[in-house]
Amino acid sequence: MFNYTDFHDVFPTGVHHPYDRKLQHDIEAHRKNVEGLLFIDRVLRALGISKAKAYPPKTENALRQLHQQICDAGMSMHHKFSLLYYILLDFDDANKDAFVSGSFASLSGMPANYQLFMKGLWHMDREEFTRAVEYVAHPSLEPDFADDIIITLIKRAPDQDFSLALSYFYSVQPILKTPVALELLFDAMARTNVTQALLYSRTHPQHTREQLFRRWISRVLDNGRREDLSSRTSELAFMPFDNLEETWFEEYLTVGEGRNLKKAKDTLLIRKIACDRFSDVARIRPSGQWASVLEGIKGGTEGQTD
Repeated sequence: MFNYTDFHDVFPTGVHHPYDRKLQHDIEAHRKNVEGLLFIDRVLRALGISKAKAYPPKTENALRQLHQQICDAGMSMHHKFSLLYYILLDFDDANKDAFVSGSFASLSGMPANYQLFMKGLWHMDREEFTRAVEYVAHPSLEPDFADDIIITLIKRAPDQDFSLALSYFYSVQPILKTPVALELLFDAMARTNVTQALLYSRTHPQHTREQLFRRWISRVLDNGRREDLSSRTSELAFMPFDNLEETWFEEYLTVGEGRNLKKAKDTLLIRKIACDRFSDVARIRPSGQWASVLEGIKGGTEGQTD
């Protein structure tokens, strides 16, 4: 009969021990890439195993010690199985013909959703992010470690392509708990889809919403790509704002930190024109590329007055 406290019931005799120098080096490299903390480190810590770098177990004796720690820990059976299952995924990878994790899951009765989540975290730790999201975004799962998943996906995004992080967020719809995760997510939205970012800002309480709105303007006008600055300026200026947003928009670009942004004046000017605020436009001193336009508007408004 299967007994998870029996080392050889979990780690069958004859199966190759995966933690050779190469895998140890690869795991440490992945850990370094994500600022020193893998997801398995987070799970171990959350479940009460706080020994620094308990994973990976470098020898069979270290593996036995980690197995015993998991068995003795004051955590639920499913959580113990989850930790053992994660380790067994390393055995699967090193023993291509042996599906050790699947056998363990079957014999232990480990729930499928725990398998999905741990497999997703395993792929996150291997920096196989596309595969990881297929698992961690599964609809049967709770959004555990959502902040950390989003932070990792955004920070490790290649060439400012945040599609994977955003796909995860839109699929799972987690409530983010940390300012870092919220700011990174919002910046990714603003640089990917201006409208979606504005709509997301409106889902927050007014104080947070105002902060996000100002951040939104900044990220849209200053995203590091000069070639499409004009189109982003126009897109921003023609957005449908409510009264609060209209006030925040003008304050930020006239007296707030946004006044120093490139195209701040142009964006504000286009906004006034788009909103038919020609009397405000006529009071602006003509200069640069807008001089002829402003003179025309000024002449038109004066003609109406006459």
